[in-house]
Amino acid sequence: MRSLLALALPVFVATLVPVAGPVRPTIAALDSTLLSSYRWRNIGPDRGGRSIAVSGVKGRPQEAYFGAVGGGLWKTTNGGEDWAAVTDGLINSASVGAVAVSETNPDVVYIGMGETCIRGNIMPGDGVYKSADGGKTWTHVGFRESHGISKIRIHPTNPEIVFVASFGKLSAPSEERGVFKSTDGGKSWRKVLYRDDRTAAIDISIDRNNPDVMYAAMWEAYRKEYQMSSGGPGSGLFKSTDGGDTWTEITRNPGMPEGMIGRIGVSVSGASSSRVYALVENDKGGLFKSDDAGATWSLVNDNRSIRQRAFYYTHVFADPRNADIVYLQNTSNFRSVDGGKTLANVGNGTHGDFHDLWIDPDDATHLVVGNDGGGAVSTTTGSRWTEQDFPTEQFYHVITTRHVPYHVCGSQQDNSTLCVPFNWNAGGGFRFGGGGPPRDPTSGGMAVSYEAGGGEPGYIAPDP
Repeated sequence: MRSLLALALPVFVATLVPVAGPVRPTIAALDSTLLSSYRWRNIGPDRGGRSIAVSGVKGRPQEAYFGAVGGGLWKTTNGGEDWAAVTDGLINSASVGAVAVSETNPDVVYIGMGETCIRGNIMPGDGVYKSADGGKTWTHVGFRESHGISKIRIHPTNPEIVFVASFGKLSAPSEERGVFKSTDGGKSWRKVLYRDDRTAAIDISIDRNNPDVMYAAMWEAYRKEYQMSSGGPGSGLFKSTDGGDTWTEITRNPGMPEGMIGRIGVSVSGASSSRVYALVENDKGGLFKSDDAGATWSLVNDNRSIRQRAFYYTHVFADPRNADIVYLQNTSNFRSVDGGKTLANVGNGTHGDFHDLWIDPDDATHLVVGNDGGGAVSTTTGSRWTEQDFPTEQFYHVITTRHVPYHVCGSQQDNSTLCVPFNWNAGGGFRFGGGGPPRDPTSGGMAVSYEAGGGEPGYIAPDP
């Protein structure tokens, strides 16, 4: 759920009726008129949850989007100071896994639904949606059979050309996998890169200097209730020189690692078409660099900090103006100014566990990041970030206490437990800053929410 929600529930009456065999309870019929009078309302707290998809807007530095994995798409029009939900009630899915904005027509926005950072708790989606008016209205444009959309990339000069990396089904073989291309703004799609029904497309990078040159990563992976797998013979790295119509595999080009390949992140530099970065999951993996457009490679950095839990991370982003500047995301948001040899954390001041990054092609100090606290904006190359004070947190469990008025308690994904009075109006204005709890400005700054003890996945049991 997107935040703690309060709903006064009617009592369900169980009655016993004579049946053959064991006595079984039945639920009395519920008056639909009575039920229709109940309404959900947000009681907070305004504390962000996981995001794996963000985008800024070229030419409109005050605008940006982030997709919540359980709370739809959010938009800011004032540089990240405030965010508003723009898909609530307009689309069928709540989990956003990819977002892209056209550089030449910034009112055109695509979102892909479902998660492809395949942790243990993931929410599937229902395909791709398009907006032609900056998020005011949405149209479903395909991929209904895919549980997750990994990436969406729009041609830098032609908004009618769009690419989708589709994961397919999370736990079963499926045909709606691979890289798809549209030349009519999403009205129709053609599968242009496909390995087999077990291999997903996970990343796409387009050369800004020559958009006919593209790179894509394929990933053989699945997540089931009781196990997951990352890597297999289907995984690999591919290159196209004709705008994505045909592809050549470059997984085993000189310098690339031997053996089983898992997830790959790929990014071609906007400063030099020859410079390509690939973050590769492999026993001898890490960050690889090419200075000849993928013909040969060299291992630059195999530090554990950029390789751990590769199925969940493995994200790399080349700076659009300097070929030696590259960002790598894992539990931290790393920036390198020497081609990946050394790393500096530029995610301090925001949440951890990073999954997406947008770098403004007009101003490389302007960043939009997605992590387990939601979306955040920086105009200082990551030295300062906007607050993540929006109700997109995911609660694993909720329970009520016997307070009068009662409190609602839950444990938040990648965060602490929290309790809040059921009658608090989140719209009345939580304040969240400095790592402390939201506070009520009408009561001298008294904390409204509080921690109940324990952490991320735990159950809470109030003393009756």
